[in-house]
Amino acid sequence: MSITQTVTQTVPTGTPRLSHFVRASTTPLQPTGALDKYEHFEYTPVIGREYKNVQLSDLLKADNADELIRELAIIISQRNVVFFRNQDITLEEQQLLGNKLGILSGRPKESGLHIHPTDNQPVDLPAEIHTITSEKDRVKEYKSILDISEFSGREWHSDITFEPVPSDFAILKVHTLPENGGDTLWSSGYEAYDRLSPAYAKYLEGLTALHDGTKFATGAAATGKTLFAGVRGNPANVGLELKAVHPVIRTNPVTGWKGLFVNRNFTKRILELTKDESDATLEYLHRVVTENHDMQVRFRWQKNDVAIWANSSTIHNVTRDYDEKREGYRVVSLGEKPYFDPASRSRREALGLKKRLWASG
Repeated sequence: MSITQTVTQTVPTGTPRLSHFVRASTTPLQPTGALDKYEHFEYTPVIGREYKNVQLSDLLKADNADELIRELAIIISQRNVVFFRNQDITLEEQQLLGNKLGILSGRPKESGLHIHPTDNQPVDLPAEIHTITSEKDRVKEYKSILDISEFSGREWHSDITFEPVPSDFAILKVHTLPENGGDTLWSSGYEAYDRLSPAYAKYLEGLTALHDGTKFATGAAATGKTLFAGVRGNPANVGLELKAVHPVIRTNPVTGWKGLFVNRNFTKRILELTKDESDATLEYLHRVVTENHDMQVRFRWQKNDVAIWANSSTIHNVTRDYDEKREGYRVVSLGEKPYFDPASRSRREALGLKKRLWASG
């Protein structure tokens, strides 16, 4: 059996050809300075920004709300993740903000807010609100049947990349915290791309990878639940296959920058390679993301803090170093089907920065 035939058996039905992932160059959105009046600081040169004494609810109610939210979408897309402390934003406002971030930054009209396939039980919350809770970690049957690794780096991921149309932005507000611990880390897919040698980066630009979320079906079966098979925020996200094929190198539609788009949690196979080649390549790419602490930011949560990140260019991971309850509400907006634009540039190239590892030639 040929490699192509073997791969065909592993990918989801209706998988598009590589050419479907490439589109003509688009004009990136540029900041206007609409948020410059608000005090803020950068966490690192590469990733993360925090605004001080700003309520997201006030931005949504401002006379120029659309201008401010569009600017925020651009800043999040450039800085990967943005933080706001002690927010009074309601669940309804969180949903409104999630929609506005996507709409005002040009997402397709078919996309809305995601409904997670595990969120199909009768609750008092809207289906588009996903509860992030440590309570599921206490279910021994769930952990046992999934055969979960004890390495804390196992959970680096971008949200819902198993969907054909994955997320552009995610908003998480944490309301219940342990006395200490439970930090979240984010890593920049832009900088991961810029850490690759030019030859290796060029090689990866022609590849696609299978993302697989079928572990949720296994987990649901372990806890006696079923998954939601209906439309999950976009007509393409339907059914229980929970598999999708995306480019290994993706162009962010807001910034126009190239970024690495694989993650340890969901990316299972690079389709154009043999299994051994794919395993070795993915392991190296995961190490680029997880072992370069200077392209990461670590956030210590306080009650009612909000983090908003760009899933199209960011990988994140929770730190499970606590025993108490940790819980919050997340809204996940959907963007467009990931694509690679050959004319796009890297972040360092676009900003005129020296390429860190290869500046000396």
